[in-house]
Amino acid sequence: MLLLSGWGPGVAAADGVAGINLSQVCPPGFELEDEGCRLRSLYQRYDSLQGAGVGGLKTGLPPWRDGFTPQQIDLGRYLFFDPLLSADHTLSCASCHQPERGFADGMGRSVGSGGQLSARSAPSLWNVAFLQRLFWDARADSLEQQMLEPLFSTAEMANSPGALRASLRDSAAYRALFAQAFPDHFSRPGAAIELDQLYTALVAFQTSLISLNSRYDQYAHGHGDALSASEKAGLNVFRSFVARCAECHTPPLFSNQQLAVIGTPEPEGLPFDPGAGPGLGEPTLRGAFRTPGLRNIALTAPYMHSGRFATLREAVAFYTGGRGHAVPASEDLRIHWHIWEPRLTDEELDQLVEFLHTLTDESLKPVTPAAVPSGLPLMHGPTTPITTGSTP
Repeated sequence: MLLLSGWGPGVAAADGVAGINLSQVCPPGFELEDEGCRLRSLYQRYDSLQGAGVGGLKTGLPPWRDGFTPQQIDLGRYLFFDPLLSADHTLSCASCHQPERGFADGMGRSVGSGGQLSARSAPSLWNVAFLQRLFWDARADSLEQQMLEPLFSTAEMANSPGALRASLRDSAAYRALFAQAFPDHFSRPGAAIELDQLYTALVAFQTSLISLNSRYDQYAHGHGDALSASEKAGLNVFRSFVARCAECHTPPLFSNQQLAVIGTPEPEGLPFDPGAGPGLGEPTLRGAFRTPGLRNIALTAPYMHSGRFATLREAVAFYTGGRGHAVPASEDLRIHWHIWEPRLTDEELDQLVEFLHTLTDESLKPVTPAAVPSGLPLMHGPTTPITTGSTP
């Protein structure tokens, strides 16, 4: 990544108190061009069609979203952490997408409004700028479409469009911040905060969550000593036609963004999750889920769509159990053709886990604000306030 210094928030203040000045410079990893922040990465130099084989190190990036202004990104950061967005002001986006947990929440099934358990885990938000489909079952094809569900679902943040709009418009601090982020709109007499601006700001922030500077990436760009001998052995297992990990978890995102039926078991006592099949009306996709990216995977336990596996070792060992070995007897699933019986040894599984740890990169992790414009306490999970330092 090209790292640009100088990105930082303004001074946080409670609602109605002037003092927050949104950043005028792009986050690290982005460069200001034509008033928008543009991604800068060494991977942009590579041709995506020339990856030197399956899982090739110098495979280029798929299309991505960028071009948002620094102010829109910074406004989105404040909104992301602000419980004002939920109906009872106890949940924020960061409740289920916690930065220190790889922008997941460490739970097999996320907790929403009133302590309701969701059906699935919260996916990581790292590198969502590249995703063409969102949710485990790929039912949304844009971040704007995706965010409507957590904001307005009664099982998640449980807000309504009218109430959310009113909360923002009633906030003097947010009126000032939205005016900084959307100056053309607010130059018109009588202009008010609109929900489309909220969506734009949240998308702007989320698309700034880029993780492409891990030790694996340093190795991919030519620094041979970035990985140990055992980690390199794990990479070789990952890329091999025996394990076939790279065929679905394709670098550099470590996802091909496709739906796949792998036959993972549900946690004890939970019914079978049909995944994308019912929503798409496609019987062959019953039990299919979107292939998740593996960036920062060591931080996002437990694993699979409902947290079935507590550790990475358990998750990778699942694939050695044989094709369809965990499918309930009552289900006739069309298991993806890449899933078979690689018969990896314990040493190879350990090496594979070692390699997956090299995908950790939080070098561009944004700063959690010490306070949010609403003046509400920052929430860490459904009920626990976040404790921060003095950095705004």
